[in-house]
Amino acid sequence: MDDTKLTAGFYEQVINEYFAKRLAHIENRFKETKKIDQTEASTVLSGYLKDIVAQGLESAKDTEEATGDATGLQRQIELVNKIIKLIQDETHNDELAESLVDKKGEELLTLLDSQNNIRVVNANVKLPRPQTSLAETSLFTGAKHEPRMFNELKVEISTCDRIDMLVSFIKWSGLSLLLDALKEFTQRGGRLRIITTSYLGATDYKAIEELQTLPNVEIKISYETRRTRLHAKAYIFHRDTGFTTAYIGSSNLSNPAISSGLEWNVKITEKDLANTMHKVLHTFIPRSLKLITLPRRNA
Repeated sequence: MDDTKLTAGFYEQVINEYFAKRLAHIENRFKETKKIDQTEASTVLSGYLKDIVAQGLESAKDTEEATGDATGLQRQIELVNKIIKLIQDETHNDELAESLVDKKGEELLTLLDSQNNIRVVNANVKLPRPQTSLAETSLFTGAKHEPRMFNELKVEISTCDRIDMLVSFIKWSGLSLLLDALKEFTQRGGRLRIITTSYLGATDYKAIEELQTLPNVEIKISYETRRTRLHAKAYIFHRDTGFTTAYIGSSNLSNPAISSGLEWNVKITEKDLANTMHKVLHTFIPRSLKLITLPRRNA
């Protein structure tokens, strides 16, 4: 870092040696600091350390690219394992030994039930997978270079264990894009919960009727129009592997909203934003709403 003055403004910065040296020359009335909260220390410090580790790994990669060494990945793995080993030794947590990265440098993408999957009969079948990461947060803006949101939703449906949808309204035009995927999901035992509203009559009755015929579906509707109005839009895909994802933003379940409209939706992941995902999962059913559960209909 250079020796320039700190920029005036608001921060949430762990004070390191760089900041400490510069803050020492600033009068107390012109700065505000606080002690790191003990209950939040692990989150705050791990977040700070994440950036440091990323910088270090990039430096390790750049060093080997400059020297022509072809083992850049191995160098980064060795560095990560040294950090893990240091934490293990300092905390006497022997369980961390199993967290050391395997030297092969691979990621597990899928693990199938050996008795119940398509590869039992065809080992070469390519399994569907979202184009966006299951571990990192991403943003959908409707731009042409991005994957279509409804295509991502279809693959999320086919690769998850349970689904929760919280949308202001459901249009037949939107449901029809996902219907085949939802039928297959529920027929294989997947549980689908949906919360929507009758606000302004925007929800199509035909869409609700079709959803009522699916097995393992629970549909709740809010008929309130004066006191509390539901405007949330969230699609949550639970995975027992710990890689739950959720799309939260402006898209109701309509064709333009999930296919071609100028809509913004953030895909958050359990691995990347665990605290945010925890809040999403525990507030899925709004306590302030009066909801009516619809009965299932015969197909």
